[in-house]
Amino acid sequence: METSIRNQVAGTVLEIVEDKVMSEVIIQTAAGKMTSVITTRSVRDMGLKVGDDVSAIIKATNVSIGKSA
Repeated sequence: METSIRNQVAGTVLEIVEDKVMSEVIIQTAAGKMTSVITTRSVRDMGLKVGDDVSAIIKATNVSIGKSA
């Protein structure tokens, strides 16, 4: 997979909510908070923990948009 700076967002892990199969990783970015849903196995394989610096890679087919109030 090719990536570019346009589809990456740097941030810091604020919280990880693990379930048996899927986990939510809440990331603080310069623009605000974002949540990524990845497998719990991926969280463990990467050794993710609160405070880690990460890069979120955004794929256009996986982005949901909601209108702000």
